Amino acid sequence: MLSLLFLLLLTQGNLSMSEQLPQNIFILAGQSNMAGRGGVANNTKNAHEPLHADIDYNKTTGVGPGMPFANAVLTRVPHFGSIGLVPCAIGGTAIREWAKGGFLYDQLVRRTQFALQSGGVIRAMLWYQGESDTEIREDADAYKGRLSRFFIDLRADLGYPTLPIIQVALASG
Repeated sequence: MLSLLFLLLLTQGNLSMSEQLPQNIFILAGQSNMAGRGGVANNTKNAHEPLHADIDYNKTTGVGPGMPFANAVLTRVPHFGSIGLVPCAIGGTAIREWAKGGFLYDQLVRRTQFALQSGGVIRAMLWYQGESDTEIREDADAYKGRLSRFFIDLRADLGYPTLPIIQVALASG
């Protein structure tokens, strides 16, 4: 299962496996919009949708923003180097489920630490979550504080105090 957690996008298709170790790691976390729910079209050699198939296994996963993000980076910055994506999203989760000490938090940290064993650097976390926290007023009111605590804890536990976090938040409730 760990082998499926860490997917590579390569800048060149003719590199040996030793040369393909990702230099630039991005964490993909949040809920269903990050895990992906749309149609799947696989046109890459080394990584393919659905990225979260083995993680968000109770739901139908599909296309999320992780691969398009990585492809956009590689298109705009051709010599950026290889990208490692660490999928961690689970659909329908609330921010309280991502708190330090909880299963989702622990899995995110564990998966990221595994990805770092190849010697790469975490460049950012893409965080796409929030809709589940709009259903109950108390959760909506507590969201900012819980999210802030989550970001602080994660940066500390990963040893990246200035880890960039690219956030998308939905509010449909």
